[in-house]
Amino acid sequence: MVLFLSVFGGLGGAGLWRSWYERGHFVTEEIRISSKKIKEPKTLVFLTDLHDKEFGRGNERMLSAIQDLEPDLALIGGDTMIAKPGKAGLCVTERLLAGLTRICPVFYGNGNHEQRLKREKGLYGGLYDRLCLLLQQYGAVYLNDASVNVGEDLCISGLNLDNGYYRSLSPDRMDQEYMRRHLGKADSRRFQILLAHSPMFFDIYAKWGADLTLAGHFHGGTIRIPGLGGLMTPQYQFFLPYCAGDFTKHGRRMIVGRGLGTHSINIRLGNRPQVVAVRLLPEGSGI
Repeated sequence: MVLFLSVFGGLGGAGLWRSWYERGHFVTEEIRISSKKIKEPKTLVFLTDLHDKEFGRGNERMLSAIQDLEPDLALIGGDTMIAKPGKAGLCVTERLLAGLTRICPVFYGNGNHEQRLKREKGLYGGLYDRLCLLLQQYGAVYLNDASVNVGEDLCISGLNLDNGYYRSLSPDRMDQEYMRRHLGKADSRRFQILLAHSPMFFDIYAKWGADLTLAGHFHGGTIRIPGLGGLMTPQYQFFLPYCAGDFTKHGRRMIVGRGLGTHSINIRLGNRPQVVAVRLLPEGSGI
């Protein structure tokens, strides 16, 4: 029994140390996508679920890695902060915006934590209005149920998801009318990028016309097990396929980022924080 407890304690301690290490050491991973709609090669950086995490003072380590990628634009998929009473603040978000907007144009979509600030303004002391001012101050494009054309060949849209879609165990079901009501029609002539925080509704996003959906929310499944994927989402779904990765449906793509921070469950195991670099290439370019 003593031997068993010693081994169990040792494994537990090793797991906690590894989780601590992973939380502080992000990786940059590259995905290439080619399309006949892309006229010139472009590099996009996708960040999601920062949750007030900083890699170095003012996120200097992460910003340096992003600068090395020489991105044409950066897309933030939401949840840069933690929206909990007594813990909510925008200091990390402001430092990120200040550094990132010096590197390239920034496009910002909402996650469930931004939506919470917006929905419960009284509880959070006007932090949502402060967020809007910060985005304007630093020149970031706020895609609050909005779309914007970038150059000749990109359209980027940010979808707000109602609270019911984030509900644990029994989230609401989505239909095409929800997409049309929030964003209108997809742009069929340009390469249509959709920032949609939850990946649960990939089928709807793809049918709407998103050539590329960028999502997060599930933190990679917290603990990633080889051959099985992510263990548990923040909505208490187990071994959900869409926890992280690159997916294809109806000829459309979805990239689900593992995110950068944590909040309620402060664990990462086999699941290092992730900066996603997306190389968009003209079809047949051979690059």
